[in-house]
Amino acid sequence: MTINVVMALTVGVLYGVGFTLLLSRSLMRVLIGVVVLGHGTNLLLQLAGGPPGRPPIVGTAPPESFADPLPQALALTAIVITFALTTFLLALGYRAFVLVGHDEVQDDVEDRRIARQKVPSAPLESGDGSDDAEQDLERADDEVEAEAARGRDRS
Repeated sequence: MTINVVMALTVGVLYGVGFTLLLSRSLMRVLIGVVVLGHGTNLLLQLAGGPPGRPPIVGTAPPESFADPLPQALALTAIVITFALTTFLLALGYRAFVLVGHDEVQDDVEDRRIARQKVPSAPLESGDGSDDAEQDLERADDEVEAEAARGRDRS
């Protein structure tokens, strides 16, 4: 059994597009990425199951012409899981839009502050010639907070 090169490339493109969309900051793009990944997975499972129209039941055809029913069952399971995840992400995106006014995920300033507390006390080299690493971290945090404030002001 060989897999068609065009179908293999299609699966690769679907996975590439899906993962690219998953890495974006918009919840709707993440949702579309999950759906595209689900479709790519279903196509991959159907390709692994062999050509369509082959009998999966013992006794109706010679054993070498059987279709494997496991990829078909896995594809049905993947469809159900993708549907459940899609409805959850739709609800999450809608809730974010109602509360914030947009669906873009913002930087978490509190996480930055916690990460800054875990920085070693040894001085780090900075890009502007100063030797004080704490001031550089404060400056970076201020930039993140200012960017987050600009994002809130635009909406």
